[in-house]
Amino acid sequence: MPRPPRSPLAPPVSFVWTRRIALSALGIFTFLPLWVMVSGSLKPLRDVQAAWSWIPTNLTLRPYVDIWSTVPLGHYFVNSLVVSSCSTAISVVIAILAAYAVSRHRFPGRQLFSVTVLSTQMFPGILFLLPLFLIYVNIGTATGVQLDGSWLGLIVTYLTFTLPFSIWMLVGYFDSIPRELDEAAKVDGNGPIGALVRVIVPAALPGIVTVAVYSFMTAWGEVLFASVMTDDSTRTLAVGLRNYASENDVYWNQIMAASLVVSIPVVVAFLLLQRYLVAGLTAGSVK
Repeated sequence: MPRPPRSPLAPPVSFVWTRRIALSALGIFTFLPLWVMVSGSLKPLRDVQAAWSWIPTNLTLRPYVDIWSTVPLGHYFVNSLVVSSCSTAISVVIAILAAYAVSRHRFPGRQLFSVTVLSTQMFPGILFLLPLFLIYVNIGTATGVQLDGSWLGLIVTYLTFTLPFSIWMLVGYFDSIPRELDEAAKVDGNGPIGALVRVIVPAALPGIVTVAVYSFMTAWGEVLFASVMTDDSTRTLAVGLRNYASENDVYWNQIMAASLVVSIPVVVAFLLLQRYLVAGLTAGSVK
């Protein structure tokens, strides 16, 4: 049976194979560190410190048991969960209200507000470390409200990172929602807040989920600010992992096992919300 003629719009065969080779190389490059982590977490410490082997010869699950007793990993897990969940919830609520105001209303300083929010993303976060720390210390001295070394201070810190991007992205998403929906909601007797809650929020669910996942992942894996603004009682997972390194030894197998355990919440959340996340990122980028 003769082969059908090749479409003139189809890419060249060389391009197809080049793309396949490039994607395969990228996949291997991405998979290898993950395999090293999984392999190392299933070995005794002596095997990890000896000559490296890709396949574990002495399989053991002991590192996954020891990670909970070597350091208070459960306590760190609770701290990260509280900080990440609270910063995500607050960031999403504030971003929805701010983005709705910018998208649907015209007020003095609207353009300046939008430019200012977006311009904050140009500065590296480390520039704000010392100023924020000094502000927290002065607030604690003046008012007695302890922000440094507390959950509250860390939540406020993460809001400064996540809010600008969240507002900017939701503004673009809200702009893509027809204004006729707002008018129809007002005809039904809803005010601006009612229209937002009953109509706009359900229509913008993919964008809101994208913002929530971004905020949670930012707070969950942040290290620099958490290492400075936490103490032993409020230390998060990202900082607590370094406690597997003592003065006498480094528990490499437990570090790799704990890293995999720490990654599970973010991976599960991404897999469950992947459909909304992709739709939200696509709509925001197109707008």
